[in-house]
Order: sequence, then structure tokens, then C-alpha cells
Amino acid sequence: QVHLVESGGGLVQPGGSLRLSCAASGFTLDAYAIGWFRQAPGKEREGVSCIGRGGDITYYADSVKGRFTISRDSARNTVYLQMNSLKPEDTGVYYCAAGPSTYPYCSVYGTDYDYWGQGTQVTVSS
Repeated sequence: QVHLVESGGGLVQPGGSLRLSCAASGFTLDAYAIGWFRQAPGKEREGVSCIGRGGDITYYADSVKGRFTISRDSARNTVYLQMNSLKPEDTGVYYCAAGPSTYPYCSVYGTDYDYWGQGTQVTVSS
């Protein structure tokens, strides 16, 4: 069975950091583009970041550029999202997703992804 599991969320003060993990079982993440998405209460899901199959191409939404970093760890079959300088507006449920893509690119459109995790809550508040 194919599973994606996110972890690493929690409550953090503004300016703090979290590292989210997206671990896969049943398939190899290296064969897919990986995207991170988030959804705040009452808002639509938005694409935050993605990384292409080779790891050379990454994308960040303007709202997180310079603060978030996406990376792959092939040995652990895991993708990370390092989030620094967190702001209250970063609060939401964060999801990772895996999907096919034209090498070496990735997408921040949810419809381009086939497999989704269950999400992890990130709350930025003082």
C-alpha cells in the first residue's frame, strides 16, 4: 500500500522554526515530484513549495520565499520542509503530496498530485 505520512507540526511562537517531514511507504519518493500544501481555516488550500524528481528544481510561493526550504533525503525516503521565521499567517494544516511530473519540474497545483498525506497542524501564535 502507498502511504505518505507528515510529521513535525506543532505550536510555535512567531519567529520560531519547525521542520516538517513527509515519509513514504510502499513507493519511492525519488520517482515523484513532491509538493507541500497548506490550508488555513476558512481558506482554500494553497501550494507552498515543491521539488522536482531530481531535486534540482524547487519552487516557493512568494509568501514563504526566503523562509522555507524544501529538500529530499533519498536514503530515508523522506522530503522535508524547513520553516523558519514563522508568522501567524503560516498557521494551517500542512499536507505533502506526490505526483508524476515532467522531469525535472514540479507543480503547486493540487490536481497534479496523486498521493496525499493526512496532514499535520502548524500553529504560529504567541
